[in-house]
Amino acid sequence: MHKHDEAMRGHFHEAAARRGFSVAPAQQAAVERLSRLAAELARPAWTFPKPPRDLYVWGPVGRGKSWLVDTFYEGLPPGRKRRLHFHDFFRRLHDGVTRPGARHDGQSAVDRALDELIGDSRILVFDEFHAHDAGDAMLIARLFRTLLDRRITLVTTSNYPPAGLMPDPLYHHLFEPTIKLIEERMDVLDVTGPVDFRRLASPRPAGGRRFATGLCLPPDDTALEAFGLTVPTPAESAAVQAHLRELPARAVRGELVWFGFDVLCETATAVPDYLALAERFGTLVLDGVPPLATASTDGRQRFANLVDVACDRDIRLVLIGSDPLSTPADPTLTRDLDRTASRLAMLQRAA
Repeated sequence: MHKHDEAMRGHFHEAAARRGFSVAPAQQAAVERLSRLAAELARPAWTFPKPPRDLYVWGPVGRGKSWLVDTFYEGLPPGRKRRLHFHDFFRRLHDGVTRPGARHDGQSAVDRALDELIGDSRILVFDEFHAHDAGDAMLIARLFRTLLDRRITLVTTSNYPPAGLMPDPLYHHLFEPTIKLIEERMDVLDVTGPVDFRRLASPRPAGGRRFATGLCLPPDDTALEAFGLTVPTPAESAAVQAHLRELPARAVRGELVWFGFDVLCETATAVPDYLALAERFGTLVLDGVPPLATASTDGRQRFANLVDVACDRDIRLVLIGSDPLSTPADPTLTRDLDRTASRLAMLQRAA
């Protein structure tokens, strides 16, 4: 057991060194706990009556939560493990539950959808968990109860402590049983620290990430040309298949797709549409970007979701127009706006 603990701890420090930094003091407790979990998982399942304790890692944006759990996941031996982002997991779960014929043989739709998603995995790493939509509260509650009742170890990250989930006071009470379940069944780790690593002067690790090569540009032809971009012509417009709909793109150029903000954020699009685009394209250009304070409430939330998907799927995001956060929107109108700001800080700005 000690051997596996030390191996995972060494893996964390080597992974940090490859990116040119060291494990921060605020991350150290999480490294120790995740290393201990790796040792526990290395034991044959039949040697202990209960699976290892589940982990809930939370803290403000940019504190390295995703890096911690991703590094942990990479250090585990192959097989019987699964890592999914919340948006992607919940989209697939929702599709599985609502698919025609989802109930058979007495098995619930949720259980069957989970079987398809996680198979025989012994550990599930679940990134960026949040709960804002009252309509999804009951499905999330059932998801957590089902996962925690199985012999599957769950590791999840969040920007919120468990008590901060479903923050809308009108609906918070609907989620309180799930919060209680999380607090009883999961070890809660706080990685709050003083540094937002995404805002450091050199946020791009060696080798780079495609998202971090993205741009935030003014609507100026000269600025666009300086970065190898040209405004689409009407002849380049095309219908692009998203999740269950076609969206009018201003241009499709190989792995690049170009949309207007009004199309992608001010119409009834949703996270599954952004995920479908991210699966097909490596670069997404969004023009006509307004200050978020002037966008609709739904437009602001869709934009935040789009940035989440682009960052998680590591696609290059190019924003043309106003700096979206130059005039801050009322933070009560858009959840997770601090996370959006942190991620947009990784994009390059025109001089």
